[in-house]
Amino acid sequence: MGMKRGVSGKKTVLLAAVLALGVIHAAQAETVKLHGSTTVQKRIMEPGKDALKKATSIDLVLVGNGTGNGLEDLVNGKCDASMASEELADAVASMKDASGKEAAAGLTPHIITTDVIKVIVHPSNTVAKLSKEQLKGLHNGSIANWKDAGGTDQPVIVITSHLGSATRKVFQKEVMDGTKYVDGAIEVETTRKEIDNVSHFPEAIGAVSMGFINLPGNREKIKIVETPQISRPLMLITKGEASPSVKKVVDFFKGEGKKYIKD
Repeated sequence: MGMKRGVSGKKTVLLAAVLALGVIHAAQAETVKLHGSTTVQKRIMEPGKDALKKATSIDLVLVGNGTGNGLEDLVNGKCDASMASEELADAVASMKDASGKEAAAGLTPHIITTDVIKVIVHPSNTVAKLSKEQLKGLHNGSIANWKDAGGTDQPVIVITSHLGSATRKVFQKEVMDGTKYVDGAIEVETTRKEIDNVSHFPEAIGAVSMGFINLPGNREKIKIVETPQISRPLMLITKGEASPSVKKVVDFFKGEGKKYIKD
């Protein structure tokens, strides 16, 4: 009888120890919610999230809904930081484009790396190089036929990302000098759809992050056109200073986690 009590007591102590370890482990685990730019999501966060967790015990919860929408979520307290693929002032403008709302004061950018935007066309397109003026004209409609940009006689179909997309905002600002996209431009919700549309229409032109082009299965679908370089920062944005957890994420990807960032 005493033996049974002793064994039972040991089992109870062992179970309590296991439960205690579980509580300690749960307490050590951290979750960081990041909403916003799909470029930051696909180029930085997704490739490195497992290594980040191993190094810092931080679990990332990622929502790729565009720079403007992500910033709105940050302002509304739905995430710990927003992912952005443009300068802070432009991200604020993207938020206004996406939601009509003004961003709160006290936003802080945390730049991790830079990104290059590439102009893409259908593989059958004979055009190999375009100037800034040609790009501007093709996208705002002042050049409506490829023959006027050195190509064959066919109308231009413009594929662009949605309002609130940082890629669209940067391209419109840096290349189009703020002019509007041509009426009839096809707006898509994701970069993958933009690549798919350009690969489907021989007349199409689009502009996407090099990081997306390098994802498996994308490069062979399209042709990259030589253009003046179009670059922008990739960052996280916080309200005020970054929390300790968000700071760990930024520090990781600027340090040992840099090797996981996709080119």
